[in-house]
Amino acid sequence: MAGSANLNVMMKTARKAGRALLKDFSEVEQLQVSSKGPGDFVSRADKMAEKTIREALKEARPTYGFLGEEDGAVEGEDPTRRWIVDPLDGTTNFLHGLPHWAVSIALEHKGQIVAGVVYDPVKDEMFYAEKGTGAFMNETRLRVSARSKMIESIFATGVPFAGQATLPATLQDLARLMPECAGVRRFGAAALDLAYVAAGRYEGYWERGLHAWDIAAGVLIVTEAGGFVASIREGQRPLEHGDVIAANSEIFERFSKVIRNQI
Repeated sequence: MAGSANLNVMMKTARKAGRALLKDFSEVEQLQVSSKGPGDFVSRADKMAEKTIREALKEARPTYGFLGEEDGAVEGEDPTRRWIVDPLDGTTNFLHGLPHWAVSIALEHKGQIVAGVVYDPVKDEMFYAEKGTGAFMNETRLRVSARSKMIESIFATGVPFAGQATLPATLQDLARLMPECAGVRRFGAAALDLAYVAAGRYEGYWERGLHAWDIAAGVLIVTEAGGFVASIREGQRPLEHGDVIAANSEIFERFSKVIRNQI
């Protein structure tokens, strides 16, 4: 698919950052056995990836603003447009040598996400979408799953760790959902979880306590693939409040009721 100039910039930038991260990823296994450990190395890799992305996007679109995981918000000369970037979604996977992580870049225009890219360098899978033009993975058009029965469906989430405040609610979600479905996966990369819903690999995904850069690109990719996206708390916006439910149209109503404890 031939996308807009902005989308092409985003894809080119994601690939550039992904290549650098792949080189760093190849070093992680050796670092696992070092006395210092890989934590500092991975933190540097994350920051360098954001620097690479920020510089490439700034060169291509010097007036746009920027919101990133590492450096926060930077106002641009054009107040209506900004990039929203997670340079390494799935940092803990990367740290442990698990090959499931991604680069996520979204473009926001007047408060709406109009383009999104989620790139998995390990598998060389580029998920992308522009508002109103559909979603794709490499050259393949994406459509959400057509499954309509909860008991046949697989869902994904993120399970909070290290005493995070959202852990009790997530455990309650799992207690309600597990008896109704075919399984729940916890792969540790929100951007890829959303991309997988768009690709029909999962029927749905939910998570609390997220940031805009975790989900901005993925939310658009899901909706452009025919899926539904909403906040867990009705009436709120996922990017502003960090709670998200995504699913195909057949499953969404029942799935959202289970997660919202409305059953």
